[in-house]
This record gives sequence, C-alpha cells and structure tokens, in this order.
Amino acid sequence: MKVVKRDGREVAYDKQKIVIAISKANKDTDTKPEMTDIDIAYAADKVEAALFELSHDPGIEEIQELVETQLMKMQMIETAKRYTRYRNDRARDRRENTTDAKIMSLIAGQNREMAEENANKSTILASTQRDYIAGIVSRDITNRKMLPRHISTAHDNAVLHFHDADYFIEPIANCCLLDIGNMLDNGLVMNEKLVESPKSFQVACTVLTQIIACVASNQYGGQSADLRHLGKYLRLSYYKYIKKIRETEPELDEASVVKLAEMLTTTELKSGVQTIQYQINTLMTTNGQSPFVTLFLNLQKDDPYIKENAAIIREVLSQRLEGIKNEEGVYITPAFPKLVYVLDEHNNLTGGEYDYLTRLAAKCTAKRMYPDYISAKKMRENYQGNVFSPMGCRSFLAPWKDENGEYKFEGRFNQGVVSINLPQIGIICSRMEGTQDEKMARFWEMLDERLELCYEALMLRHEQLRKVISDNSPIHWQYGAVARLPKGASIEPLLYGGYSSISLGYIGLYELTLLMTGVSHTDPKGTEFALKVMKHLRAKCDQWKAETNIGFALYGTPAESLCYRFAKIDCEKYGSIPGVTDKGWYTNSYHVCPTEHITAFDKLRFENQFQPISSGGCISYVEIPNMQHNIEAIEEMIKFIYNNIQYAEFNTKSDYCKVCGFDGEIVLDDDDEWVCPVCGNRDRRMMNVVRRTCGYLGEKFWNKGKTREIKSRVLHVSE
Repeated sequence: MKVVKRDGREVAYDKQKIVIAISKANKDTDTKPEMTDIDIAYAADKVEAALFELSHDPGIEEIQELVETQLMKMQMIETAKRYTRYRNDRARDRRENTTDAKIMSLIAGQNREMAEENANKSTILASTQRDYIAGIVSRDITNRKMLPRHISTAHDNAVLHFHDADYFIEPIANCCLLDIGNMLDNGLVMNEKLVESPKSFQVACTVLTQIIACVASNQYGGQSADLRHLGKYLRLSYYKYIKKIRETEPELDEASVVKLAEMLTTTELKSGVQTIQYQINTLMTTNGQSPFVTLFLNLQKDDPYIKENAAIIREVLSQRLEGIKNEEGVYITPAFPKLVYVLDEHNNLTGGEYDYLTRLAAKCTAKRMYPDYISAKKMRENYQGNVFSPMGCRSFLAPWKDENGEYKFEGRFNQGVVSINLPQIGIICSRMEGTQDEKMARFWEMLDERLELCYEALMLRHEQLRKVISDNSPIHWQYGAVARLPKGASIEPLLYGGYSSISLGYIGLYELTLLMTGVSHTDPKGTEFALKVMKHLRAKCDQWKAETNIGFALYGTPAESLCYRFAKIDCEKYGSIPGVTDKGWYTNSYHVCPTEHITAFDKLRFENQFQPISSGGCISYVEIPNMQHNIEAIEEMIKFIYNNIQYAEFNTKSDYCKVCGFDGEIVLDDDDEWVCPVCGNRDRRMMNVVRRTCGYLGEKFWNKGKTREIKSRVLHVSE
C-alpha cells in the first residue's frame, strides 16, 4: 500500500508513523498519559485494518481522520483533542511558512498554481504581480489574525471556501450593478475632479469606461452596466448635429440636414462603441487585469429612447462579431466586456420588430460566444415581474422596493460569498458503516453542521463591511455607483433589508448525488434527491435572511479555480473515487456533468428547474461545435431559451495560432497541453485560446483541474 503525500508524491506505508503520532499526542500533557503502549498499538492496528479495506491508496488527511475517529471510539478523548490540535497547528505552520516562498516563486515566474488561478490574469506582468503579492500577504494575515481558527481550518480542509480572502482585510465589497443612469445624468466626482453630465454620446461612452475602471479598482468582483442609459446621449448628439448643420449650412433643405445629421450620428455611434470595447480591453485596473464587466443589452418597449438603444445594441453586436485585433493585427475573440442580451416579445424570433437584432446576436454567438441570453419571460416569473442584469457574470439580486414602493436594482451590490463543498459531505457519509437510511440521515445532519459554519463565515464578511465608510470608495458610496452618501457616512444601512445580497455558494451537486444515490442527478431518482438538497440550501438562506434582516441568497458558484481546489484536496484526503475525485475537478453548481451525453434542449430543460431555487446566482450553458454555417440552429436554441430557461449561454471555440495563422479550435493533447492541430505549435505565447471559464470567457489559460474539465466537455449539439 502506498500513501499519497500532500504534494501528490506516493510513499510506502509505515504503521510506525501512526504509532509515533499517537504517542506524541498522548504524552503532550502535564498529567498522567491517557493511553498505554498497548492502547496505542491497538489503535494503530485498527487504523491499519481500516486502511487495508480501502479500494485506493489513502492520503495523509484520510489517515489522520481515521486516527481521530479511532481515538474517539476508544474514548481517548483528551488524546484525540491533542492530536486534532497538533494537526491543526501543523497545518497552520505549513501555511505560514509558505508565504515567502509563494512571493518569491511568483516573482521568479515559477508559481504555476498562481499563474493559472485566474484565466484573465498574466502573472508575468508587474502590475499583476503587485496585486498577487498584496493578496498573498493579505490572505496570510486573514488566515492567521482575522478568521477564527475553526473557520480557517474548515477552509484549509475544503469543508468550505472563504472566497477572496486576499481582499478580506480591505474595506471593499464584491460585485455590483452600476447605477449608470444616475451617474451620467447627475454627474460624479473621480479623483476629486467633477465630471458633469455628458452632452454627447461619445463623451458618455468615455465617462462610462472611466467609471468602470474606477469601480473595478475599488471592489474585487464583477460589475454590470445597462446600456439603455446611453440612448439619451445618442439623441443629444443627433440634436447637436442638427443644430450645428442648420447654423453652418443654412442653404440646405430640411431633408438634407436630417440625412447629414444621421450620418454624423452614426459615425459617432461607431466611435463611441469602439471606445467602450477598446478601453475595457486595454485598461488595467489596480488588481492587474481588465475590468470584469458585463454590458446589459435590454430593449424595453416603453423606453422613450428605444430607437437609439436598438442602434446602440446593433453596433455593439456588430463590433463584437468583428472581434478585436491582437498584436499581429488579426481579429480575435475578446474576453470582455461580457454581453448579456435580453429576449422579449419584440425580439424572440417570432416576427417581432427587433428580431433582426436577435439574428445578429445569433451570428455573434456562433463566432464569439457572446452574447449570453436572458429570457424576459422566464425572469419575470422568477423575480416578481422584473427584468434586470446580473452583477458580473451570474449574481442576481432579490427584488427590493424603495420608499416610494418602486422596484430598484441598479445601485445595489453583493457583500461576499462563502461556498460549501457538497461532494465532500457525500464522500464521508457514503463511506460510513450502516444502512443507506442511516447514511442519508447522517448526510442531512452533516449538511446542517457545515451550513452553520458557512453562515458564521458569511457573517464575518458582513461584520467586516459594517466598518466601511463612504470615504473608503467615493465612486461607490458617494458619487452614485451604488449610493450618494455624505462624506464619512457609514455604509451599514445598505447592508440590511435586502438592499444588498450575501451569498451561500455551492459546488458539485452532480458528484454529491452520484455518491449518495449511485446515479446522476439527471436520473429521476437522483433528480429527486438533488432538488431536495437545493431546496434545503435555499430554505437555510431564507431562514438566515428572516432572522438577521440581511439579504442571504443561494448562489451557483462559478468555481473557476475552486472546481480544482476542492477536488484536489478531497482526492488527497479520501483517495481517487471513480466519477468524483478521479476527474481532477468538480462540476459547477447544479450543472449536468460535462461528460454526460445529453441534448442541448434536454440539458436546458433539466437545468431550468434549479434556476428559480438558486435565485442569488445561476447560469446554464450548452456546448456547441462551430455553427457559423448553421445560424438557423442557433436561432432555434435561442427561441427555446426564451420559452424554457431564464439565463443561458453557448460555448464554442474561437482560437488563433500566431505561428501558422490557423483560426479554429486549438486542442488539448494527452498531457493536457494546448497544441495547434495544423502546425503543432505548443507555445502559449504564440496562440490565442478563448474558452468559457465560468460565466465569463477566459484567455490566459487555466489551472490543471479546469483544463481537464474543459477537455472533458461533450457537445450537446451534433456536428
């Protein structure tokens, strides 16, 4: 039998190490030791017997848990406590001793884990290194000084994930839905300089990108902007041109004046949209990356500027379809901004006035993956008749009314996320001795125990934000991105009453269902269990919300790096489990397992039943081949989305090889390395690879687990 070390190495099993560890815990007392040598030998024998019953080589953590369990069975309570305390102290020591090493390896370009942590960050850049170095130190202080030991230990052991610990010591929040209309109409201040309300579309676009950059530098999550607020400024530009032409060309008749004004307005429209696209893709925020931003494309039938906004959406889609040039001057797929296009009665491809925009969106999706699609019909069913943008890629707010009884979504935010590791509970409970009913009973007990840990961790985030004052980020709290509070004011009132959300994330519903029922959650037996789990998680959030007056919400965690981290730790602790830890990744949120063969329509129809439960954050996807030659099929799926699911996206491939000029799918070889199928190029610096990472696209490559998950995805539409 081999033992899997924490670094993945395999070493020979040695029972004497178990004896030595128990002996140290037994002697670490001022009183008489609790155990005799015979007791220690007996405990080691029982642990060894349990190890040999396993169908896999155990990890260090798994052996240690068996030791703890055996000591408790023998009623050696004090020894068990000391053993656990020693184990936790050693874990903390290992973590503390790695801070310097992480920083130095990052600077030397040798920290592959950090290089692949975020698919939109390049750790070779000085600006990114600066953010990561600050993050390493911040995470270390958070773990040692700010988190209670049991929460820090739970995070280390992958019981839960305390997201964005590298920003926890800072007075900043997670994601937000920008109140762009407020800021543009009423003006704002940036860097202590007044920015008045724009008088033209071009200036409005420039100010929008400045707002996005400033907001991104003062929070750690994504942000969204509803572009319908720009329609007003496009009309202002048109009127400006009408006035100017009449003044400078008095001999022109009215029809000629209008035609010329329309031409000039169209030119400004293209220039303004190009400003947004280029600025977002070239700006570098203080956290070393382009802003994680979503542009919301929603035509409202009662919008007085619907004509202008339709023109803006058409131009946004047209420029995204074209792409953005890389350093070789070749058009490629940019990762940002994310585009979310709303399907409604007037553009759902059933003869509506704006169907032409949806057909353009379908072409754009086939080539560039964006836009993603929200069904106004389904969203109104789930959110009290409202349609609004997610914050970033998938985080949704709950309906909230202001003092006038009006629904308000823009100008709200999220306090933070803590995610629960569902598969780990399934691993532990499925391996217990006893009947299936006994295992299931223990599962629900353990789930509730761990949910309480998540609640405690989330409240730490909440308490940290209670200390924030408006001066900490004037763009958010004083100048309209979220609020217009006085200088020095506390943001605490915005943390209650559901104005902001705070999210319980989850990952691996598929793996949990497989462990506890033996089948996928697409199987009727598995579906019943999976829905029961989801409803239980949602009920806990609703309970906490009622008890605290804080906007707890259930959120399908994007899990860009977490899908790998949880699976890696669980594999080290519990060994390789077929269909669970052996893959090297866990399935995102409630999704169908990426390896499961299912049609696009069946997948969307199945996952729709989970979205209303996971109302604090959800998105579903289908994997498609190159369908630029079959836009009609894309349109059929878009129509299906409108009638059947709130929020969905399409994954295709849009890569470019800088060596040979290949434009298509760059593939993964047997060693999970990217390679051009035409010229064999393997140099990452000489290729552009874009894949759906979570809700966003990624373009800087991925960690080992996410790479394997991407490779394993099966198509939901036949080629």
